[in-house]
Amino acid sequence: MDVSETLADEVTLQEQTVGVEECDGNPEEEQKKSIPDDMYYSYEELCSKPFITADSNIPQNLLHLSHSFGYDCGRRGNLQLLDEHTLAFIAGNLLILLDVHTKKQHYIRSSSGGGIGAIMTHPSKQYLAVAEKGYQPNIIIYEYPSLRPYRILRGGTGSEYSFVDFNRDGSLLASVGGAPDYMLTLWDWRQEQVTLCNKAFSQDVYRVTFSPDCVGQLTTSGTGHIRFWKMANTFTGLKLQGLLGSFGKTTVTDIEGYVELPDGKVVSGSEWGNMLLWEGGLIKVELCRKGGRTCHSGAIYQFNLDEGELMTIGSDGAVRGWNLETIDTADAVDDSGLFEIEPMNEIIIGRNVSLYSMVKSSIPETSIWFAQDSNGCIWKLDLSFSNITQDPECLFSFHAGAIQGMDVSESSHLMATTALDSSVRVFDFLSKKELTICRFKQGGTALTWASDMVNTAGGLLVVGFDDGVVRLLELYNTQSLHVVAGRTRSGDAELRLRQALKPHNAPVTAIAYERTRKIMATGSADSTVFFFTVGERYTPIGFVTVPGPVQGLEWSPQSHEKNTLLIFCQNGHVVEVQCPDPRAQIGGNTFQLSDLPTMHFCFSSIKSRIKRDAEVALRQARKEEKKKEREKRLKKLKEKKPDATEEELQEEEKEEDEKEEELPPLYIPSPPSPLHCCFYSTPGSFWLSMGGYDSGYLYHCKFSEQQSDPLERKDEPFSFIPVHDADHNPILTITLNSSRQLLLCGMKDGSIRVYPVQASDHQLSSMQVYWALNVHDNHYGHVRHICFSFDDTFVLSAGEDGNIFSFSCLPEEELQKAMLKHAKVPSPRVGLETEKAAQDIEDPSAYSIETAKQKLELDRMHKEAEQRKQERRKRLAELQSRFQALLEQNQSLPEHIRLHRSEFELDPSFRVETERQTEERMSEVRKELTWEEERYRIGLNKLQTMFWESVVEDTITVHAFKSGHKVSNYRLLALSAIQMHLHQHGTAASQSGLMEQDHWQSKAQPGKEASNISLQYELVTDPVMQSGSMQSGSRKLASREAEKLRKAAEKAEKARAMIEKRKKEWAELYASKPSEDYEDPKDVEAIRLAKEKMGDFKLKSAKDFTVPEHLRMNVEKKRVQLVELEKKIFEKKSEMNSRVMALRDSKVEIVSQLQAQVEQLQEIQQHLPPEKRRPQPAVPVLMPEEMPERKHRYTRATLERYATLRDKMASTGLEEQQDEQNILELLEQEAQGTHTEAQDTHIENDGEETHSHKQEEELTELEKEMRDIEEIRNLCQQDQLLKQMEEAVWRFDAELCVLRHEKQELDVYMKLADLRHVTLFEELLLLKEFEKREDILQERLTTYIQEEEEIRAKMHENKKQMELKKRDILRLQGKEKTIAATFQASLGENNKFEEFLTRVFKKKIKRTKKKETQGRDGGDVTEEEDDSDEDSDEESDGDNDEDYDDPETGVPLDDSVCPPNCDPELFENTLRLREHRLDVEEQLQEEIKIVDGLKKEYDTLTKKEKIVQTNRKAAEGDLELINREKQQKLNEVDVVVPLRLHQIEYVNSGLLPGKLDSALVLNTADLQHLEKRIKELQQEKIEQRELYKHAKQQHVQLRHDLKDMEAKIKGSEVRCEQLMLKKFGQLVDLEVLQTLSGNRRVEEMRQEIREQDAKYTNELKHWEAKVIEAREALTEITKQNTERLCKMNSLLRQKKALDEQLNARQRKTVGQFRGRLVEKQELQRLQQLVAAQAQDIEAVNDEIRALSRKDGHVLPPLEPVLPPIPTLPHKHTTSNSGVHRKLNLSNKAVK
Repeated sequence: MDVSETLADEVTLQEQTVGVEECDGNPEEEQKKSIPDDMYYSYEELCSKPFITADSNIPQNLLHLSHSFGYDCGRRGNLQLLDEHTLAFIAGNLLILLDVHTKKQHYIRSSSGGGIGAIMTHPSKQYLAVAEKGYQPNIIIYEYPSLRPYRILRGGTGSEYSFVDFNRDGSLLASVGGAPDYMLTLWDWRQEQVTLCNKAFSQDVYRVTFSPDCVGQLTTSGTGHIRFWKMANTFTGLKLQGLLGSFGKTTVTDIEGYVELPDGKVVSGSEWGNMLLWEGGLIKVELCRKGGRTCHSGAIYQFNLDEGELMTIGSDGAVRGWNLETIDTADAVDDSGLFEIEPMNEIIIGRNVSLYSMVKSSIPETSIWFAQDSNGCIWKLDLSFSNITQDPECLFSFHAGAIQGMDVSESSHLMATTALDSSVRVFDFLSKKELTICRFKQGGTALTWASDMVNTAGGLLVVGFDDGVVRLLELYNTQSLHVVAGRTRSGDAELRLRQALKPHNAPVTAIAYERTRKIMATGSADSTVFFFTVGERYTPIGFVTVPGPVQGLEWSPQSHEKNTLLIFCQNGHVVEVQCPDPRAQIGGNTFQLSDLPTMHFCFSSIKSRIKRDAEVALRQARKEEKKKEREKRLKKLKEKKPDATEEELQEEEKEEDEKEEELPPLYIPSPPSPLHCCFYSTPGSFWLSMGGYDSGYLYHCKFSEQQSDPLERKDEPFSFIPVHDADHNPILTITLNSSRQLLLCGMKDGSIRVYPVQASDHQLSSMQVYWALNVHDNHYGHVRHICFSFDDTFVLSAGEDGNIFSFSCLPEEELQKAMLKHAKVPSPRVGLETEKAAQDIEDPSAYSIETAKQKLELDRMHKEAEQRKQERRKRLAELQSRFQALLEQNQSLPEHIRLHRSEFELDPSFRVETERQTEERMSEVRKELTWEEERYRIGLNKLQTMFWESVVEDTITVHAFKSGHKVSNYRLLALSAIQMHLHQHGTAASQSGLMEQDHWQSKAQPGKEASNISLQYELVTDPVMQSGSMQSGSRKLASREAEKLRKAAEKAEKARAMIEKRKKEWAELYASKPSEDYEDPKDVEAIRLAKEKMGDFKLKSAKDFTVPEHLRMNVEKKRVQLVELEKKIFEKKSEMNSRVMALRDSKVEIVSQLQAQVEQLQEIQQHLPPEKRRPQPAVPVLMPEEMPERKHRYTRATLERYATLRDKMASTGLEEQQDEQNILELLEQEAQGTHTEAQDTHIENDGEETHSHKQEEELTELEKEMRDIEEIRNLCQQDQLLKQMEEAVWRFDAELCVLRHEKQELDVYMKLADLRHVTLFEELLLLKEFEKREDILQERLTTYIQEEEEIRAKMHENKKQMELKKRDILRLQGKEKTIAATFQASLGENNKFEEFLTRVFKKKIKRTKKKETQGRDGGDVTEEEDDSDEDSDEESDGDNDEDYDDPETGVPLDDSVCPPNCDPELFENTLRLREHRLDVEEQLQEEIKIVDGLKKEYDTLTKKEKIVQTNRKAAEGDLELINREKQQKLNEVDVVVPLRLHQIEYVNSGLLPGKLDSALVLNTADLQHLEKRIKELQQEKIEQRELYKHAKQQHVQLRHDLKDMEAKIKGSEVRCEQLMLKKFGQLVDLEVLQTLSGNRRVEEMRQEIREQDAKYTNELKHWEAKVIEAREALTEITKQNTERLCKMNSLLRQKKALDEQLNARQRKTVGQFRGRLVEKQELQRLQQLVAAQAQDIEAVNDEIRALSRKDGHVLPPLEPVLPPIPTLPHKHTTSNSGVHRKLNLSNKAVK
């Protein structure tokens, strides 16, 4: 996006050559054009003037501005402060300077007449920049307070400026243009020069500002973007470089406001109300409030930096101050990209306030600000945020948004307006002030000031609103009103609601009074026009419908014969309706007037035909001119060429003819052009002003005599008048003055026009010249309302830009005199102060008049239908009663004449049909009620689950019998949810936290391996090195040998088992062996405890307190604590509840016992005389709160009684809920009363019973004695029963008192537990705030730990692989040495081809890689890809240029061919060894490469491990900071600790301080424990010192023992190796020897060896005998030879003497040569002999190894049999003996 923007900027700069020249101008030329500081322009020459048609006598000052009553509050930045009492804002084409104190206005007109785009004050407040709109607009710098034009900046944009701003020192000015160029320009405004320019963006740009701290930096923002600019020096000069901000994951938003921070960051707003922190062109973080709430409820429009505080204003009417440092250092804590922050200060201006911009007062060190409210106000704010801060003050109040309705009084200089801001305002435009304002719930859309004929006082306003309501408002002077109690006077005037009507269901768009003022018509967007009769109360007549939304209404003037209403609709339809008769009464159920005479007109476009006719006329005129010119030319040609023919003349004319273009086609716009205004000309005729395509003309139309379907009509005007410069600027409203000589037009571009016309000119033929002035905004300030005052001295205009202007037609002197007066406000009606307020229609969904009438008619119909139903029901009831009487009469007849019931049934089908219909209706009702039934059932289940099933135990209160004590249980909810919660989170909490684990690593090191054995083993197994394999058939062993073999196998198996057992024991021993850094777990635990409980520890409240690992708290742990506490509370309460329930059950049992005892007492007292009867105790009754479960018990009698009481209550008319409550209370009272009455009746009945005895009869002595005994017994029983009852009651009351005391103690503990629960819950809420951040950091830390472990595992594996590869390299190096040794052994001694074969063996050749392909037989075949050896690059270690010559012939030898006299097998063996050596070298190189790669990988992993460790430490630090912050927040939680006075031991100077803030709360037991612990620690310190001393001594002794043991082990190892070498000749594995078992194959081979050994032994003995004989013969021959040698010696001496004498030198040379030749031949022979013996030795060794691998016994090598020594000549005896001695020595060495 940046690239495209840059390319677009370059193209734009190339196109705008003038701007480029200015941007890159020559400094010298600029110095030449320097402007003096004291130069000013003339305001009168600059300001725009009214447009007047040429050659007209219209004066220029026809209208001059009187006052502005509006404020364009929806414009961005439309409020600036010039000094402490002067505000500046834009109003259309004017800049208004408003004095805050005097409320006077001063005006500056725009110079272009196209409007003003933006304003900005200089930092010094001495200059004011006004950026205008229009074609090539200028920026004019005015000096303040003189307001003289100081500088004019030209060429900065094409059509309009949207924002300007000065830099901090005021030397530069930045401006940004609007569509289409959006040019950003930097000005040296004092010299009127462009410094830099560039295209800002491709969409609307709202703001541009300089950075106050970073010189050369700017910022722009607008629709969906923000851009950061920098003035950079390039090789082509100073340029503007822009960086477009990237939103990234954040939703793209329009940016209204932003601020540059001192460090270069930028804070901007967003549409949803959050702040965005930008850094480097990217969003660093999004700022919001706690809980994800937005910073503002809506867009943020402005930012300000004030004294280190960042202030924001938003559309929610709030001003908030934020901590700048916190915002500057903010960063996201998770992937959401949000940072939560709370404002430092905050002020809410009001409910319906939407702040748009704000400027600070120019008074130094002030906190006063002036704010622009987009709802039409200017506020004065005190943002000191202190105790003396003043409340916000509304300085000025205006309409917000477009003015929807305006009208003036017909008798006074009063004006009323309304807008969609739900207000109606009345102004005195003579004295330039607002009189009153009245607000409603809906916006106003139309307004008409009733004529004096309607209201004699002239104070009646009719206002239409957005919801279709029409309100009649009465204006009166409050000063003329009599003061009534409870009412106060406010202001000079007041609006009072007189009547409210709702004729429409859509916004009211037009209101008009009929010419006689007896009927009022209202039009609406719902395509209806309603008529009302005018009077004290407006009554509806009826309505008519029209083809489209009503645009306006106009009644026919007095001059017309017919009284008609002209209705013009927005879609081009015009309807003329005859005035309805106000006396006619419309019946039926509707107000619609369907019989009114109506005329329709549907506008059809003729503009294309007008243009076509004009083009035809123009072409015709051109043709006539051309024809005349042609005739003149022909005449001239004839004069020049008199002899020319007519054809020649025509040919010359044809060359000059031009081909005519086609005529423009006819065009009908779709959809049709909108209709703006309409007014009568003559009866049946009217003028229309159209918009859209058809603008530019006034169309004269009339109604057709032939009326058809209105929707299908297409009517054309019969005449038209062109309007100058109105093709794209249609007339929106037209009005005439009272004399009909001036016609006012409100235009779409915000201008007003005045046409002088003639009063009787209905055809508007005099509408030619005009006077025009641009007043409202040229883009959106469409003039919808314009009118004259009642005396034609003022003109008032209202536009959609919210501005209201008053213009005076009077000269300046007369105007000043008129201004001294005030407009007359109508006096109130008589008795107005005592009238009741009229009823308003506030509900937007209220019925309209038509809807209400239809509803009333529908209600009447329903009532009539209900009456007919009642009559039929009454008739049916009469018939039913008569039928019932007949049935009773029939039943009274004798049975034989009695009719059966079926005989009364006239037709069974009636009954069947009735039953069927009834069943169908019941099924339908069931279906209809199914959803409701299911809904109520689900609701009942939810209520039961929530309030009944969840309750484990309800509250039960147990009362004592005699004392007033009582005890209640606890109301308990089910614990299932708590237990489930505990089950879910208990495990997680118990496993939370970091746990350190000690990894014991002990590896048993295997014994040393002899490298030479392994190398020899691999060498022997190589197929290339094996000269042959021994093959022998299997033989059967003898039974003795088989048994021996079996025992050897068993012995080996036992040895193997013993070895495995020993290995296992060793492994266990090594596993139990601690590592070098091993520490005793007890010591580790003791050290940990010591670290936790010793040292310089800080309080939890300290800022640098580090939370220990085991004390760190998270949400899960806290939730577990909370659940555990709830569980304990539940258990305690359950235990107490069980005791209360047991007490209640005992009371129930006691009551039943008391009842039984009372009955027994009554029986006893029946036998006692009344005077001896003791009063019976009252049987206690269980209270309802003691048996709450009885509330849910009911019987059928209870239900019937409930129904009876409910019917009675229903007849009284009480509410339903109160009714049900009263019924339940009555039922309970009746139940208690019944029980009491029954008990009293029972007691009374018992009391009424008298003792049955015979008073009249005389008793005998015996009977009297028996009676006395019985009486004594009864008295005793009576006393016992009463005593038992008293004891039971007393005992129960005592138990209840004890339980009550215990419960009170438990209540205290429960209250403390509740306090603890509250504390835990508060801590849980705090922890939840940190949970997300902590989880993210913990997850990050876990990731780093896992990554570190993975890296360490990889490093360990890498190290292990390197060790294995190093072993492989050692193995290959040993293998290479073995191959070289094998080659040297194969050569033997004195080999004449040794040098040649060594050269062949060491030759380096380039070999192709071998491919292993599978042959057809399935075997593996190795093929070499090279075809010949010629392609190989052969090299040797020796001299490559010299060839080796044959030692005998001297011919050069080819190393690829076996030389003559050389053993071919030896040559082939050399080639094979070379190939094997090359294979080993290749493998060695590959292994070295792999090791290098592993080393590099190891180094990479080491670096990565360091990085991960750094990240892990950083994550641990962040987690520690969060834990510290969390601990600080937890420290702020208040913990309630109830204390008694004696528990407070905190005394200051012997007195108890007033505050206990610095006191420390401790448990007494803990304090005593600490004191006891001091003494324990002192004793432990002494013990630890003794223990340390003993351990140190033990450590020294163990070190000495360790050295001794190591020396012993080393000596034992050396001795063991010596013994091995002595016994086996090499280092062997003893375990292998012990586990060797008998091998049948080996034993067979041994048997074969024995047989062969015996055979060869016999042959050896035979040959030894022959050798002895030969030796004896040799001895004899040697003796003979010796004698001959002695003789020869003497001869030689003689010869020697002779030779010395003859030629000493020659003899000596010859003798030496011969001696050397003989010695050399002998040496070669001996070398061949040694080589042969070496081969035999190697073969025997190979066989030994083969037998060793096959579990055979290792036997010492056999001595090789030497070959027979050839017999030498006699003369060489001496030398042979020497050679023989050498040979014996060499054989011994080989052995």
